Amino acid sequence: MDLAVLWFFIVGFLFIGYFVLDGFDFGVGMALPLVSKDETDRRVVINSIGPVWDLNETWVIVAGASLFAAFPEWYASLFSGFYLPLLLILIALILRGVSFEYRHQKDSVIWRRNFDLMIIIGSALPALLWGVAFANIVQGVALDSDHNYIGGFFALLNLYALLGGLTTLLLFLLHGLHFLSLKTDGDIKDRSHKLAVKIGLVTIVVAATFLIWTHLMTGSLISWILAVLAAVSLVAGWLFNLVKRDGLGFAALAFTVVFAVASLFLALFPDVFPASNDPANSLTIWNASSSEYTLTVMSWTALVFLPLIIGYQAWTYWVFRKRVTRQHVHSNVH
Repeated sequence: MDLAVLWFFIVGFLFIGYFVLDGFDFGVGMALPLVSKDETDRRVVINSIGPVWDLNETWVIVAGASLFAAFPEWYASLFSGFYLPLLLILIALILRGVSFEYRHQKDSVIWRRNFDLMIIIGSALPALLWGVAFANIVQGVALDSDHNYIGGFFALLNLYALLGGLTTLLLFLLHGLHFLSLKTDGDIKDRSHKLAVKIGLVTIVVAATFLIWTHLMTGSLISWILAVLAAVSLVAGWLFNLVKRDGLGFAALAFTVVFAVASLFLALFPDVFPASNDPANSLTIWNASSSEYTLTVMSWTALVFLPLIIGYQAWTYWVFRKRVTRQHVHSNVH
């Protein structure tokens, strides 16, 4: 296989991993005020992702570094053109991380309430903006002959992109609710189940609309198949939640994210940053990639380290596989 094509799929794999793992983190953060009734509930919700949230975020670092090394032209055009939304995502992630570490440092209701607000915003804003960013990438934006974005910030907030942002926001929230159903018990588990039923119906409609719009606009037979699989997984996840099969419901939502993001990457292929104003200005896999030597070195490096990263993450989830309960929170200092 052409190494540039291989690295397109590796970058896609890394972003899929990030959206699956940090996606339910975002969902848990957004669900914090929706399923919590008191401070103990809030600590249970936060502790459900406490051991893994920072590890999940490393996937976006690896994905960004791989994008920079394998496709420097794509990286340069993307990060310069989408500078403001990506900066907002970065600030939100920083605020969210700080909140997880500092909310328990002072015994004050106002102190904790402010940090809880930062967790909610720091989860909802990236969930929305990642969808807006990827929708614009798939749809295409105005580029000049040097592949520089020549539109403004508000041009990125078009109807299709906002629908993409709403789709990821709802999908991650639903994913987070399924995770809470799997990782908690008692009232939080029951509230998560009930809310997931309502959110799930809205998500099915919004996500179906976005995927159909995407693949009518651009797509291939394979991307259509993946989009259908994403829809089937989403409906299956809603049904599993309805009968309270928590593990299967969470797995179905994970596969929904996998199939949906994969379908977007395949709808994009072989472009990486299409130009809506002039196809000649588009960035493709081949005119955006690094040299053959660079991609070869990166391929051997990925062959060694990528399995180690995946293995370590799997081991971490296995260690922290038990449910988080109110009794657990009462007996352990957060």
